[in-house]
Amino acid sequence: MTQLEKIVDFIDKARVYYLATDDDGQPRVRPFGTALLYSGRLYIQTGKSKSVSKQLAKNPNAELCAFSDGVWLRVSGRLVNDDSKEVKSVMLDKYPELKGMYSADDDNTQVLFFENATAVFSSFTAPPEAFSF
Repeated sequence: MTQLEKIVDFIDKARVYYLATDDDGQPRVRPFGTALLYSGRLYIQTGKSKSVSKQLAKNPNAELCAFSDGVWLRVSGRLVNDDSKEVKSVMLDKYPELKGMYSADDDNTQVLFFENATAVFSSFTAPPEAFSF
């Protein structure tokens, strides 16, 4: 299993992660539930009409944090927009419950991938495991 597969498996198991962004100097954190490994990249999904999208357009640096079974994962890096219809379709196929709100063909669905990222798995019982991608 690659490190990126390990990240996505962990997020899938946790089911919820929290994404932190910058809102003109004010940190903003909100729950998310989408993670996709596609073409060697870690993707998340949101709507372009949401505040989080506008915040990322101004400052693409973000961090997510997920927790499961006494282990937490933090991924920090720059989120880059990808308007590819193909990746939007794959994301929505993985999360079909979103198809009532989003479509690969609409102007609202947004998928973003992490670049220049660092992931760290931590717990109170083992040394941190870190890597960059």
